[in-house]
Amino acid sequence: MLEFLSAVSILLALLNPFLVIVYLFDIVKTLDRKRFYRVLLVAAAISAAVFSCFALIGDVIFSSVIQAEFASFQIFGGIVFLLIGIQFVFKGPSAVEILNGKSENLAGAIAMPVLIGPGTLSASVVVGKRLEPLVACGAIVLALGISVSLMLVLKELHDYVRQKREYLVQRYIEVAGRVTALYVGTIAVEMIMRGLQTWAQQF
Repeated sequence: MLEFLSAVSILLALLNPFLVIVYLFDIVKTLDRKRFYRVLLVAAAISAAVFSCFALIGDVIFSSVIQAEFASFQIFGGIVFLLIGIQFVFKGPSAVEILNGKSENLAGAIAMPVLIGPGTLSASVVVGKRLEPLVACGAIVLALGISVSLMLVLKELHDYVRQKREYLVQRYIEVAGRVTALYVGTIAVEMIMRGLQTWAQQF
């Protein structure tokens, strides 16, 4: 049970809904409640399928299919995360420009790269090694369910508060955007350093 709760907490830390919602701020403003729910649930279903695959056969994917070291994925993923973090510092939520497209394409754009990122994929591989297959998938689904549920609540709060106190919404985005940039940048550097350390141990 402790391993299961630990796995859920690791995934929740990376799927932090209070920070992820900053990425999604443009669509939170433009989509109505029904379409936002539908897009987010589809994105969560896609993410759950991908995370489960990496939890079950993550090592096989890297060693046999991609034929690359996991360290290479960590380094490249860290660089991508670092670029996003730097853009967030200067541009804010608009840094994720792919989320400005049509609503029918948003589910895939939210799934990748907002939910499915180097950090969450790495965590899924670790969870798959620690837990039994079905238990690992259960932990992934539970973490995604909690994260998505909180984001839906935040959407409701946004729509309610925006009508009366729009400046509070803008202030939250400003503060959370800076926190997001620091968080993403820190995770990115950590991923790069771990990947380099793994490569160095081979020599």
